[in-house]
Amino acid sequence: MKTEWDYSDLADAYLDRPPYAKEALAELYRLAGLKPGSLVCDIGAGVGHLTIPLLEAGFKVTAVEPNDAMRANGLKRTAQYPGVNWVEAGGENTGQPGGYFDFVTFGSSFNVMDRAKALAETHRLLKREGSFACLWNHRDLDDPVQKHIENLIAEAIPNYDYGVRREDQSGVINSSGLFQEVRTVTGRLLYMQKVEHTIAAWRSHATLNRQAGEKFEDIVNEISAYLKSLGRENIDIPYTTRAWWARKAG
Repeated sequence: MKTEWDYSDLADAYLDRPPYAKEALAELYRLAGLKPGSLVCDIGAGVGHLTIPLLEAGFKVTAVEPNDAMRANGLKRTAQYPGVNWVEAGGENTGQPGGYFDFVTFGSSFNVMDRAKALAETHRLLKREGSFACLWNHRDLDDPVQKHIENLIAEAIPNYDYGVRREDQSGVINSSGLFQEVRTVTGRLLYMQKVEHTIAAWRSHATLNRQAGEKFEDIVNEISAYLKSLGRENIDIPYTTRAWWARKAG
């Protein structure tokens, strides 16, 4: 299935992305009042980074993912779990039954779709007392290594912008009129990653690729040279999981 953001070439690199902070996920489950067997629709499930902890918590998950390569990786990673069903569809039109799910999630996917349409679809999918959450992992840009990388990017692209994924989502959620009790949830984690995999992750960075244009390869090469100059096999990357949760209104 074709979408505006095509992640086909990035699907394998996404396998090495960090998990979401356990404390943040636990708080989202608490707010949503979930219990083993609760029905969850994970939209933009990708390679299963959020789908897997949802399954491990005992929920039954419908994983919606439009990209064939991403979905194939997600299917492989979740093959051992009996409570998962993968569906080829987009976030604005999932093709799933209305009023069916206890919880709808967007793990690092809410920013790549029409958020107003995705919220309307989410409202349709949820049971009367259902709720939803959108969440992302954000690198700590005050960390010395990450700050140096950001400076390299800024030198090449002075107006570089991470866009919607680092914005406060409260405004778009409240303005929809479809949800209430909006809460923010955060959790921290330190993710150890091989330097070579960190470099590969930057080569798969869709936002940087879009804004860098013909400068992209040079920027990634500079990041690569810097990381290799640290003389480490692995690097510890501090992340904050940031989530927005809200309950269905009406």
